[in-house]
Amino acid sequence: MIHGHSPRSRRPFRLAAVLLAGTLLGGGAAAAADGPLQLPAVAPQAGFAPLVRTVKPAVVNIATSEIHHQTGSEQPEQQAQPQLPPDFPFPDMFRHFFQHRDAGPEHALGSGFIIDPAGYIVTNNHVIDGATKITVTLEDGSNYKATVIGRDAKTDLALLKISAGKPLPYVSFGSSAKEEVGDWVVAVGNPFGLGGTVTAGIVSAHGRDINAGPYDDFLQIDAPINPGNSGGPLFNQAGQVIGIDSAIYTPNGGSVGIGFAIPSDIAGPVIAQLKDHGKVERGWLGIQMQPVNETMAKAVGLPRTEGVLVDQVLPESPAAQARLQQGDVITRFNGAAITTPRDLALAVAGTHAGQHAQVGIWRGGHDMTLDVAIGAQSKAEAAMDQGGHGSSVGMTLAPLNDQARTQYGLASSVRGVVVTDVTSGSRADESGIQPGDVLVRVGTTPVTSPRQVAEAIHAAERAKKEAVPLLVMRNGTTYYVALQLAAN
Repeated sequence: MIHGHSPRSRRPFRLAAVLLAGTLLGGGAAAAADGPLQLPAVAPQAGFAPLVRTVKPAVVNIATSEIHHQTGSEQPEQQAQPQLPPDFPFPDMFRHFFQHRDAGPEHALGSGFIIDPAGYIVTNNHVIDGATKITVTLEDGSNYKATVIGRDAKTDLALLKISAGKPLPYVSFGSSAKEEVGDWVVAVGNPFGLGGTVTAGIVSAHGRDINAGPYDDFLQIDAPINPGNSGGPLFNQAGQVIGIDSAIYTPNGGSVGIGFAIPSDIAGPVIAQLKDHGKVERGWLGIQMQPVNETMAKAVGLPRTEGVLVDQVLPESPAAQARLQQGDVITRFNGAAITTPRDLALAVAGTHAGQHAQVGIWRGGHDMTLDVAIGAQSKAEAAMDQGGHGSSVGMTLAPLNDQARTQYGLASSVRGVVVTDVTSGSRADESGIQPGDVLVRVGTTPVTSPRQVAEAIHAAERAKKEAVPLLVMRNGTTYYVALQLAAN
């Protein structure tokens, strides 16, 4: 740590002192005749060169090729940037690192890093998403074809492998939680195709949610990162990877000092599962939930504004088996405080199926603790545990409970699932779905829970259907809309 003025900041004053001394001793010309002016020797300021020399050989450039088919309704920016909430300020300023994708052949550049001498490479999922060919370039300029070992869209991570025929230099993960706001970090990557570019900055914040996925918990950094840095490592001063550079907030496509990196504490376990199993298994609780605001806390007698309110408990779910009830407020999970639905989603997802968790709840004016055996998460169950989010078609769903009926003016006789939000530009939006609509059927299947909707849509996707009909009720009138499916 640097205290007071650095040696560099004092150099102009020392130069002035030398010139003044030369003048007093007989004039500047006489002093110059003895040789060029020189500053007295000072201790060099510590830099990042030793760190960079050590870790840079493990950083790689990634080039991908794909054929992109753009539909007439797609807008370039909608394809590249994550879904933002309706009240997000300056929505055009937030972008992933790839510019828009035009129809036809496409070549993209990204970054990655080697985590095993056998050639395992970590990068972002969006770097290789849709690629028909992936080429990895090492620091020495050698090129290798890469294969995808596994990928996880929910955390935007992917694991590749190359066969170099020799042990490769590699780096390891550190703990992102140990890095404090203000700590120095170093980013190495391939911005704009300029491989081996090194930038430095500090950790600006922890726990940023940028609506890029259901498990957002980004590090915010001010180290300059740009298009092409995606998938590159973020190092601490010990040379450990504490983040994967993933996104920037920008008005012009370049760095303005607001970057986001996936923390190593999330990335490490995901990459380990991809390496061992080729996929990620997450825990499942089996509830529908909502945040607790001050008014709701008073309504349920909670002395503090915290936790998440259980809207619905799925039958035969881990929550049901542990006797969790509708109306309970979950305040802790394995001793960690729960303040938002995202907190609980992250905690449950990070728990292996079969493990027992101690879930603290508020019920009937008292704190209680339940022992819950966590289950394994499926796609449909993931949507349920995330409060109805996560649908690939871009709509958020909720069960028709008393609160929803009151909010949307729905009679007690109405059956189905209510749409609470629709992402602009999504397939649901293009189909004409609106918040407040009630989904009555998906195809020929009646639905009464978000889980049933997700299961029916996934079943249609597995059947390779191009679209699925939805029976929708709006303002007392029912009609069908055709929902285009993500897989096609």
